[in-house]
Amino acid sequence: MPRRPRRKSCNGIYHIMLRGINRQVIFEDDVDKFRLLETIKRFKDISKIKIFSYCLMDNHVHLLVKETEEPVSRAIQRVSASYVFWYNAKYDRCGHLFQDRYKSESVETVRYFLTVLRYIHQNPVKAGLADNVFECKWTSIHEYIHQSDLVDIDFALNLFSPDRGKAIQLFSEFMQKSNDDHCLDNVEKIKMSDSEVISHLEKLGFPNTSALQQMEKEQRNQLILQLKGLNGVTIRQLSRITGISKSVIDRIH
Repeated sequence: MPRRPRRKSCNGIYHIMLRGINRQVIFEDDVDKFRLLETIKRFKDISKIKIFSYCLMDNHVHLLVKETEEPVSRAIQRVSASYVFWYNAKYDRCGHLFQDRYKSESVETVRYFLTVLRYIHQNPVKAGLADNVFECKWTSIHEYIHQSDLVDIDFALNLFSPDRGKAIQLFSEFMQKSNDDHCLDNVEKIKMSDSEVISHLEKLGFPNTSALQQMEKEQRNQLILQLKGLNGVTIRQLSRITGISKSVIDRIH
């Protein structure tokens, strides 16, 4: 069945979500996150897109963007291809990293623009990774409050007030408001703890990791594949728990 065409935004503004294939982790450390932000910044200038907000989670990315001269699909393709090339070289892997087709929705009204802006900044909070939006290191919230670098903050702040000080105050209050907003139908998942993964192994009949390491390779790989399919499990975590290298786990498909 052919894919349904994406809905075209009348003003060029879109909420984008890039997700790891099979929801796998796309950032192993902070260096990876810095690299993606640098890549977005580089292609922002090339593709002439505007970035209104971002949020980097372990296995997905949210962006609120506006296309101008180049279609947003082309800009996202540039960013993802460049990052995946770098990531694969760093971790000695090959193949896809992101889900083939990124998710997107058009943002047609001021009201929904502000809803998405808040949704993106509250993502880590709703996932249980922070107590408030200002504790979130990997969102664009601090560019609005302190100093902008990647993000085009003027459009959003001017929606609150022409006075910059008042606008930042109103923006901050709005970003912290409790809500039941749902955008792009993505369900966030708190990262599983090591004890939860070990408990899952025990339920499968493996009281310790040494038993797993003594298995036949094919049987072991099937078990690793099953563990990788659990929501909230990272490759680094599986390597730490099982004693199997990250590169080996990453190659198991």
